[in-house]
Amino acid sequence: MSEPDDLRMPDAAELIPNQHRRLLILMAVLGAVAAIAGAIFSSIRFGAGIAVGVLLAFVSYFWLRYSLKKVFESTPEGERPRISALRYLGRYFALGAVIAVIYVSDVLPIVPVILGMAAFGFAVVAEGLIQIFLSFSNRKDI
Repeated sequence: MSEPDDLRMPDAAELIPNQHRRLLILMAVLGAVAAIAGAIFSSIRFGAGIAVGVLLAFVSYFWLRYSLKKVFESTPEGERPRISALRYLGRYFALGAVIAVIYVSDVLPIVPVILGMAAFGFAVVAEGLIQIFLSFSNRKDI
């Protein structure tokens, strides 16, 4: 007798919803558009600052995702996960150090770097707006 399909364990790709992928794509697209617009309307350094900020946002996101995955994979079922606060905060200190070096060396203007790092937040807002408009278009009139 075979097991029903609904009891099988989903693949890792199935656990990441389409909205998650769309959020990362939105983050990349918004970051690229902002970097190009910054380079055109302000300066090349401004556009490069946004691009570096977006890159740092991606690094931060995937670093956090890897860290959390590692914590939860090493935790036995039913137990509370142990998280080293220093390791968790190390990500923030490392990103802060990179931003400090950028600021002190004046390689790039700091404001566009910070704006680029906010790309994830902008992508979340854009995804929320997309979901609102999709809910209106999918609504059936009574």
